[in-house]
Amino acid sequence: MSTPTLVDRAALAVDPLDAARVLLGCELVADTGDGEVRVRLVEVEAYRGEDDPGSHCYRGRTARNAVMWGPAGHLYVYFVYGMHFCANVVALDDGRPGAVLLRAGEVLSDPGVAHVRRPTARGRDAELARGPARLCTLLGLGREQNGVDVLDPSSSVRLEPGRPVPDDAVRRGPRVGVAAGQERPWRLWVAGSRAVTPYKPGRARADGPDW
Repeated sequence: MSTPTLVDRAALAVDPLDAARVLLGCELVADTGDGEVRVRLVEVEAYRGEDDPGSHCYRGRTARNAVMWGPAGHLYVYFVYGMHFCANVVALDDGRPGAVLLRAGEVLSDPGVAHVRRPTARGRDAELARGPARLCTLLGLGREQNGVDVLDPSSSVRLEPGRPVPDDAVRRGPRVGVAAGQERPWRLWVAGSRAVTPYKPGRARADGPDW
């Protein structure tokens, strides 16, 4: 079996907004209990760090968000609102916090396996990995994958270059579902993809964010 070609770490050790552009069109591959699942990333969202009020790092480093301080190319996975997981790919160089939220993907692998893992999609392929929670469920990303290096060929989750997205097919807009810093146009998506999530403005919760 040949070693897969993975994204170059240096390409992600940059500002999260630049890393977000790199990630569009990349393929995330996960070895799950049901078989291999492969998605093409079609929507991502950048979070910079201590100067970004929407970022988990805004108030500084903690045991929970430590992965965001690098090195680049590792997964930062967190549980949100007591309901589901979200996954990010860490950006910037070691010691500077930043990451890119993986918001949506198009399934490239066996759709039968994907529907076993996401039965509530009810045959609608576009919904298999539409939204960060569904994407994580499909790929089996949870607490155990926090810190996983997706640029390691031996990892159970790997990031491959995929087919490049031309600049004229990239759209930018405000981030989805965050109350602070949502006006920043740091969400990038592939125009025309049915897997891209609809825009929803965020609102502050009375009990604060569940990070």
